[in-house]
Formats: sequence, C-alpha cells, structure tokens
Amino acid sequence: MPYSLSLPVDQIAAAIEGFFWPKLFWDFLTKNLDGAVKPIPILQILNLVLGIVGIAWEWPLKWIAGTGIHRSMEARLVVYSLSSLVAVLLYQGTNPALYYLIGIGAYLWAFVEGEAVCEQPWSLPKRGGRSPRRVV
Repeated sequence: MPYSLSLPVDQIAAAIEGFFWPKLFWDFLTKNLDGAVKPIPILQILNLVLGIVGIAWEWPLKWIAGTGIHRSMEARLVVYSLSSLVAVLLYQGTNPALYYLIGIGAYLWAFVEGEAVCEQPWSLPKRGGRSPRRVV
C-alpha cells in the first residue's frame, strides 16, 4: 500500500498537535471523555506510540523485516483497527482514522485473497518452488 506509510505520519502529527490543543472529536455529545486528553494526555500518547509502530511496520528496519510479526496480515488488521479507533477519538486524528479504515478494508481484501507480505521490503515474493501443473 503506497499511502499506508503516510497514515502513521498523519497520526503522529495529530498527536503532536493534540498536545497543544487537546480536544476530543466527540466532545459535542458528552464531556465524560475529556479526561483522556487533559490534564494527562493519554490519547495523544497512544496516538504517538501507535503512529511510531505504524511507521516501523510499513518501513521496517533490518531487524524487523522478515519477522513473523512483520509478515502477519492478521496482526496488521488488529493493530490498524486499534490505531483507527484511537485516532478517531482525537479531534485532530479524524482524517488518518478514516484513511486507516480504507487501508483496513484493502488489507482485509488482500488477506481474503491470500496475498502475503514479502520477507524483504520492496521486493517481489519468491516462488514456492513448485513446478507449474500441466493441464492434460
């Protein structure tokens, strides 16, 4: 996914902006969740951490690339769903949250189709070593 690297960057930017202007997206409905953004910036810290995890996942270092967690589509679906949930709660994070949902849909489609994440980033998957079947 070419745009999936920009989503964590947007989420980090929203978290940093949230430190200066703490606001929940849903504060027009209830004030019960205001404790998540001020006086202790819990939601901003979660967005910052999940954004850094997203960057590390999509643009992996050599010690992360090729590991089971890097190649796992199931783990990506879970973490990106959590990232979307945390981002949509923060007012500044609604844009990355919506795009995360689109990315989750694309990853889900790829998972259903049986696609795999390559061990080496920015490469093509290796063949399974099987010879092609001949149709008789």
